[in-house]
Amino acid sequence: MNASTRTLQIPGPAGPIDVAVDLPSVPIQGISLVAHPHPLYGGTRDNKVVQTLARAMLATGYAVWRPNFRGVGATAGEHDHGQGETDDLMAVLAAAQADPTIPAAARARLALAGFSFGSFVLSRVVARLPAAQRAAVPVMLVGVAAQRFAVEEVPATTLVIHGEVDDVVPLAAVLNWARPQNLPVVVLPGADHFFHRRLTQLKRLVVAHLLAAPLLASVPGLEPADSASD
Repeated sequence: MNASTRTLQIPGPAGPIDVAVDLPSVPIQGISLVAHPHPLYGGTRDNKVVQTLARAMLATGYAVWRPNFRGVGATAGEHDHGQGETDDLMAVLAAAQADPTIPAAARARLALAGFSFGSFVLSRVVARLPAAQRAAVPVMLVGVAAQRFAVEEVPATTLVIHGEVDDVVPLAAVLNWARPQNLPVVVLPGADHFFHRRLTQLKRLVVAHLLAAPLLASVPGLEPADSASD
């Protein structure tokens, strides 16, 4: 990613977790976690959508943890259909929040992003966060794998981005998942599952979401979800 990228082996439930840590060129404002697509179909932490998400976070001052899922790279274990992968992400998150090289104030500020299968696993991580933290953390889900997996409900402030002509996860499946939550979905016209030739646009949307999150949280009386009286 950049000159400040380092690789770590973090202890996990099934053995070592292979993690790349990207540090921003500006003062660190927070820590973030990015989850990659399905490992049995070539998904790794170096996927171009994952790296685009990481670059957006770096641009806004986040230090980024990009783990490989089980069986990928030097990460121990075998694919566990999202169960063990969730445990692994929780272990990586705990390690990131305890990293003494990151300023304490930055460790208290968190952002989470996932792509495809990674969005499913990340939704499970979000569901495990304490309620107060869950409402405050910027969450970004791209190419949500809503057709193939039981993606959890997410906070109303979550940014969901999907390609109009996604041939891996049909847009209709994502809308069906989002509709009961009254959750907006940002649709990129003409974009496919891997956002070919649309990565710059994807990055801009994520950067805007990250920059807006603390501003929205500071607006008095602005509820995280629409009320029935609106």
